[in-house]
Amino acid sequence: MAAKSDYYDMLGVSKGASDSEIKSAYRKQALQWHPDKHKDNKEAAEKRFKEINEAYQILSDSEKRRAYDQFGHAAFSPGGAPGGGFSTRGGGFQQGQSPFGGTWKVYSSGGGPSASSGFGGFDFGDPFEIFEQFFGGGSSYRATRMPRYSITIGFMEAMEGVEKEVSIGGKKKKINIPAGVDDGSRIRFGDFILSINVQPHDVFNRDGSDLHVKVAIPFSTAVLGGNITVPVIHGDTKIKIRPGTQSGSMIRLRGKGAPALRGRGHGDLYIRLNVAIPEKPSKEQKKTIEEMKGEGL
Repeated sequence: MAAKSDYYDMLGVSKGASDSEIKSAYRKQALQWHPDKHKDNKEAAEKRFKEINEAYQILSDSEKRRAYDQFGHAAFSPGGAPGGGFSTRGGGFQQGQSPFGGTWKVYSSGGGPSASSGFGGFDFGDPFEIFEQFFGGGSSYRATRMPRYSITIGFMEAMEGVEKEVSIGGKKKKINIPAGVDDGSRIRFGDFILSINVQPHDVFNRDGSDLHVKVAIPFSTAVLGGNITVPVIHGDTKIKIRPGTQSGSMIRLRGKGAPALRGRGHGDLYIRLNVAIPEKPSKEQKKTIEEMKGEGL
């Protein structure tokens, strides 16, 4: 069995690449190797396209990435890593509880253990659906097309998951939208695909499973340090500001971001600190600033 190529090399990124760099590299490689662009050699293009998908699925998930960095490809083979690595699942269609109360099926491109994959049937998901989540639209390469519908949900509904009643083909059905869906996510429910539109939030900006928020702090706190209250998904939390903090500084709160749709855990919350300068300082404030100016501050 031929050795698998390094996932970082597949995407053309370094081992220290950020999540945004990995996402950008995937976009570039997926566009370059999509089989629709290689009609003269679709078989080779499809193989490369699936490899790029595998690399992205591992490196974009923090838990899987840590396992890969430690054990390499063995982490995703049955018994290939200490503790058994990640659990493996058969290829084809995997089955579970349906949003309608029956069963649902999710496409798996793994197809079971094979000499070509070397992953013991680990489910990397449908590479074409992942591609469409990034770019939208369809692919002539995928012959079978299911009916597609769209629904708009609120930001917090996307964070927590929500049950919705939808009308499909004139029939009302209840569906469970999982926590962590992002704007543009597409989920297969039985015999149709649902596109998710997520309304923006007035405080948080989202980048995958990471959240970003801007917080203004008083000039005195930036100079002297102190504790401030910042918003998180569910309420507020206090953080410590170190003395001499510059405007534009970034603080990361691990695990305080959005829930990960394709994996366990949460992303991170990035807090951008902006120093608030009073537009009309009082006489006392002006005096203090003049004194600081005299001392070279």
